[in-house]
Amino acid sequence: MALPTFTMKQLMEAGVHFGHHTRRWNPLMTPYVYGVKDKIHIINLNKTAPLLYRALVALETITAAGGKVLFVATKHQAKDIVKDAAERCGQYYVNNRWLGGMLTNWTTVSQSIRRLKKMEADIENADKLGLTKKEVGVMTKEVAKLRDIFGGILEMHGVPQAMIVIDVPREMNAVREAKNLDIPTIAICDTNANPEMVDYPVPGNDDAARATQLYCDLFVDAILSGIEKRLGGAAGKKVESDMAAAADELEADIKDKEARQKSKTSEARAERRGKMMDKAEKAGK
Repeated sequence: MALPTFTMKQLMEAGVHFGHHTRRWNPLMTPYVYGVKDKIHIINLNKTAPLLYRALVALETITAAGGKVLFVATKHQAKDIVKDAAERCGQYYVNNRWLGGMLTNWTTVSQSIRRLKKMEADIENADKLGLTKKEVGVMTKEVAKLRDIFGGILEMHGVPQAMIVIDVPREMNAVREAKNLDIPTIAICDTNANPEMVDYPVPGNDDAARATQLYCDLFVDAILSGIEKRLGGAAGKKVESDMAAAADELEADIKDKEARQKSKTSEARAERRGKMMDKAEKAGK
């Protein structure tokens, strides 16, 4: 199975280019914004495409080396899509609530998971254990609550080697925990996100279900491609492509533009300060 490909037409049809309202804007996303239409930021897909491909290459490489991937999306329109995607490629997901310390305090989380499994086993063997209907009812309610939180990571057995995030601002706690543990993060960054918080930012719409479905389909195919390479003895093989090189060039170009912009801003400030000092001197005379 080869690394998945996509076209600009697919991105357009899925609405990947639609950002948030201009009032919901993070200036750090400026390099990825093409313009404004009807007070909505339009994302530059010419920059999204190579960054999305770079993220797919990274996913394939990580899974080819035997890494585990955690999908994170708790917003209503994405939770079912993410769950289905994770199950299709045999990975893990959190789609209801991110519990603080889910990664950084894995020891405690694993204890809760063991407790959940024990309660489920006790419910199945209620007759043998002599449990009353009331006890079973109480345990069933608690199991349902724990399932909502831990259902997608029951078999993860440790922190993942990569994390996929839909909607960075909403999942900031998960992003910070991954950053603290140096877990590579692949994230869909809408125009209100901070792309500097993640390792592989993908500028794109994080609200539309159709766009989320497209991202997840591509991520699943990349993961399956990596697993296939691992099973075929290709683990750790370097994946090279023209688009991956384009992504690196794009990053270098963006950094160069930002440096030039900062330089211009500093020069303008210095010039304004000079003019103000001249005025002050003239006024003093």
